Amino acid sequence: MKTADFDYKLPEKLIAQSPLEPRDHSRLMILDRINGRIKHRNFYDITEYLDHGDVLVFNDSKVIPARMYGSTVDSGSRVELLLLSQISSNVWKTLVKPGRRMRKGAKFIINGINGKQLIGRILKEHLDGSREVEFEGELNFEYFGSLPLPPYIHETAVPGDRYQTVYAEKEGSIAAPTAGLHFTKKLLNRISEKGVLLEFVTLHVGWDSFRPLKTNNPLEHKMHSEYWELTREACDRINLAKSEGRRVISVGTTAVRLLENAARISLSSTLSPGSGWADIFIKPGYQFRVVDSLITNFHLPKSTLLMLTSALAGRDNILKAYEEAVQNQYRFYSFGDAMFIV
Repeated sequence: MKTADFDYKLPEKLIAQSPLEPRDHSRLMILDRINGRIKHRNFYDITEYLDHGDVLVFNDSKVIPARMYGSTVDSGSRVELLLLSQISSNVWKTLVKPGRRMRKGAKFIINGINGKQLIGRILKEHLDGSREVEFEGELNFEYFGSLPLPPYIHETAVPGDRYQTVYAEKEGSIAAPTAGLHFTKKLLNRISEKGVLLEFVTLHVGWDSFRPLKTNNPLEHKMHSEYWELTREACDRINLAKSEGRRVISVGTTAVRLLENAARISLSSTLSPGSGWADIFIKPGYQFRVVDSLITNFHLPKSTLLMLTSALAGRDNILKAYEEAVQNQYRFYSFGDAMFIV
């Protein structure tokens, strides 16, 4: 298996630059992972493919305003930061641009609203290109941060709440769990009224959601850890569904990683509550313990997320589906259309 085995050609015009309104009016591809058959629907039709007793598992993580702009102290050159994870009270693991100027000891000023400023310095450089940054004083996102839209989205006038799910609650992600962006509160009510259980778990989405694989051997790729939480109540209801043969449907790849990581820890399909850091890399050949079906967006070529969907549906089925999505002018990536792997 090579990284190049998960490549496909995508016209740039199909990369969605803004979300559709209403949220649930995006298109929905239904992919049968057993026989590879494909149907084309709208997302609000998803209720037709859900059964009484199914369990939908959502990631309720909320995106933080993790992108910041400023200038270096010595030359006044422009600096851009993307905070990845908090190490201690004033220290963050961070991506910094331009990295060649921001070596250990370099100081910079972050410019906030109302004339506020925050001074920071580089404490350490990591081999993966990230930096440890220490801030002098309180880091208040309200004054200094902005929502970190993915690098392939060039539209800057996107309302902040459209890069959040309607059920986002626990702050900590630097990228949205985008499969959930298609759900409206009205649609969630319709699904619940059908007898489908809605369960919420938390995994704070990190750098690997958009970080490309730099090696042609996927086994050499190291996943970054992401913080997760799973409650006793959610465990009990998901475990009961599995024992009764009811479907567990993950809304997005982040919920997949949480559930399968928890199953890996327990060494079975029976989940236990807990929290911690997950670095699970799901690729073809993986045996799923918990997840039966998946609602997901269309992912970047040669990405870990494309490998995850291929692990569930089969690489050939996924690449065929992506080819058909291109032919039918589907919208791709974070603000794009969706696929339901059944």
